[in-house]
Amino acid sequence: MEKNKPFYGWFALSGAVLVTLIVGGAFVNAFGVFLPVWSGEFGWSRAEVSLALSLGISAFGLPSLLFGIAVNKFGARFTIVVGNLLAAVGLASLYFIDALWQLYLIYIFIGITAGFGGYIPCTTIANNWFMKKRSLAMSVITAAAGAGGLFYPPLTTALIKAFQWRETWLVIGGMVVIATIIGGLLVKNKPEDRGQLPDGAARSTLPPADNPGPKVNNAPPWKLSGIFKIPATYLILGFVIANAFAMGTMNAHQIAYVQDIGFTPMTAAATMSTFAIFGLIGSLSFGTLALKINMRYLAGAGLLFELTGVIIMILTRNINVLYIYAAFIGLGTGALFAAMPSFLGAYYPREQYAKVTGIFLPFHVVAQAAIAWVVGRIFDVTGEYTIAFIIIGIVVFCGSICAFFARRPKIIQ
Repeated sequence: MEKNKPFYGWFALSGAVLVTLIVGGAFVNAFGVFLPVWSGEFGWSRAEVSLALSLGISAFGLPSLLFGIAVNKFGARFTIVVGNLLAAVGLASLYFIDALWQLYLIYIFIGITAGFGGYIPCTTIANNWFMKKRSLAMSVITAAAGAGGLFYPPLTTALIKAFQWRETWLVIGGMVVIATIIGGLLVKNKPEDRGQLPDGAARSTLPPADNPGPKVNNAPPWKLSGIFKIPATYLILGFVIANAFAMGTMNAHQIAYVQDIGFTPMTAAATMSTFAIFGLIGSLSFGTLALKINMRYLAGAGLLFELTGVIIMILTRNINVLYIYAAFIGLGTGALFAAMPSFLGAYYPREQYAKVTGIFLPFHVVAQAAIAWVVGRIFDVTGEYTIAFIIIGIVVFCGSICAFFARRPKIIQ
């Protein structure tokens, strides 16, 4: 490593954060603003319009293993630039839609391209450049993904008011192009490409699993199938799915539930905003605390925060207490959203991170999508959410146990 050369990792991370913030928000957080607009103009039901986002999210997550393989083969920078420029084309092409099938097809395209250039390559940048501060770097990425929920809805609303909804998609597509170009210029695949090491460390300070150098003891190369030989894999999946159940339930049903128990739509929306704000706090807190405290304990605590929130929601009808619920559930889900990439980066070989994430991410996406439907069916049958929330609470409690026992493998090979 060149002496006196500034550590470039924070610049590379800032490029990944910019892309995550702008593209993720455009893909997911702007959609809710357009939903009533499309329903009103075309006469489509809200369920029909909402299906587009479900299809897009599925397309974003299900091919994750292929995205991980592409990152390993071509590098994270390549997939970030190509994927998000194509996503920008998809977003801008929403200007032309006049039929529901066109909306579905375009959102599937956006999901695939945003997935190709989004979560896996951006967190791979954080994983490649940081080791000692990996949890902090990962939490900054995941916080950026959630931050879109704070500014995209009002921004999109203002753009539609100033222009029209079609022109707004052109503006959003242009924002994604600019963010991708700037992010692509900043991002570098790994510190070795610039003659550096993770965190700017000296080679001698790196543990064997992360210390670049010749292989010792003639150990065979690590194979992806090795992931299934590690008990921690199944424990991580356990708490990841538990968190997905909590996130999927509250994202889909929280506002409806708060209205059902007698509060106005604006009050219900305010509880969702509280949830989002504390989600950001939870993500950043996990990353910071994990520098000093074992990640297993933090992940377990995050799930217990979620459990506390679910219990509060079941028991209270007081609006002030509901805001406390939103704070607890936000802190927990935010922390766990940052926990998954941090665990994967620490528990598996650094050079295999993208592929490993490609195996884990579909479980999270499918669980989050499926539970929203299951909870809805329970409500349709029983006429209330109580039974569904009790089931979610039990699952979350089991997830906290999984997190506590998910110890790091002693040997990774």
